[in-house]
Amino acid sequence: MLAKMTSKNQLTLPKAITPAVGPVEYFDVQTKDGVIILTPVRIQRADAVRAKLAELDLQEQDIENAVAWARRARRTTRK
Repeated sequence: MLAKMTSKNQLTLPKAITPAVGPVEYFDVQTKDGVIILTPVRIQRADAVRAKLAELDLQEQDIENAVAWARRARRTTRK
């Protein structure tokens, strides 16, 4: 099967092959010896949140402080 790359470097997968990978929005893209390798990736929102928290190096106390701050701010806007 042929797939055409657009002037914006976009590639549409032929509909005939998409059932083989199932419903997926994202692909990991790699090249090896001049060959493009697409691997379906199923991103879980919880995984993305965990990854961001790990990246920010947030500790449990940081979360508790943020919740306490938000509760204080909410009380002052209600008055």
